[in-house]
Amino acid sequence: MLRYDFEQSLLYSVCSTSLAMERALNEELAPHGITYRQWQVLGWLVLEGPLPQGELADRMRIEPPTLVGIVDRMERDGWLERSPCPEDRRRKLLRLTDRVEPVWERIASAARRVRSRAAEGFSDEDLHRLFAGLERVRGNLTRPQPSTAAENRPVEGLPPVPDAPSPVTPPHTPALAEDPRP
Repeated sequence: MLRYDFEQSLLYSVCSTSLAMERALNEELAPHGITYRQWQVLGWLVLEGPLPQGELADRMRIEPPTLVGIVDRMERDGWLERSPCPEDRRRKLLRLTDRVEPVWERIASAARRVRSRAAEGFSDEDLHRLFAGLERVRGNLTRPQPSTAAENRPVEGLPPVPDAPSPVTPPHTPALAEDPRP
């Protein structure tokens, strides 16, 4: 019988919590005609300003072709525009349009409501420890690890696992950004 200790799995706990937060945010954003992924695009562009499309895909931790579909819809709906990157005209630079400004506060309020629901029952000290712990987990997982030949040996009957690309750690994550307003 196959077994796994899901109750003791940090990976399972963090991933299932992330999915619950994504679902809650999608529900809050739906009345505004926006999805979680579109909110991520807006959040990064609000935080950083115009970004090359490939860099935004890296920050969102999604494949560039996946981002293309999201950006196509957002461009069609007038939320953002693409333009050639001044340094490299083959790259596309994404920037928000004026259409975002009037609805951004409602979108940000939806995210704050989800953040507030998620933090119910936590003291400020609890939240500080939670953020510190999650940052520590992220640091543990993004720090290069030495590998041994035995650990990387393929499992019999399964295809070999390709080497993973080096992780790109963004300087800031808008999904966790604290808003100074209550």
